[in-house]
Amino acid sequence: HVQLVESGGGSVQAGGSLNLSCAVSGYTRSYNCMGWFRQAPGKEREGVCVIYVKSGNTYYHDSVKGRFTISKDAAKNVLYLQMNILKPEDTAMYYCAADGPCGSLSADYNYWGQGTQVTVS
Repeated sequence: HVQLVESGGGSVQAGGSLNLSCAVSGYTRSYNCMGWFRQAPGKEREGVCVIYVKSGNTYYHDSVKGRFTISKDAAKNVLYLQMNILKPEDTAMYYCAADGPCGSLSADYNYWGQGTQVTVS
């Protein structure tokens, strides 16, 4: 039973920062990539960034480059998303995902968390 649990969302003012975490449990086989995705009301889910689990290489959506940083703690099996200089357009439900395609922001992932809300005013 694979479980991904996000935390760290909240409400901040524009220009502020948040650090999201995603704890992964029950995963017993290796996978190539993990990622963060977001979905705003009335919009489709979009990829924010992905990280190659073994190499640590990263890939970002143009809208968050230079502001967001994805990282992982392999020992703790935790995925992070440090979000700086937040903008109102970053407001969305943020989801972490595991076991999906690398090198793109496709949402074709096998495992998903329940999401954590980020609101920027």
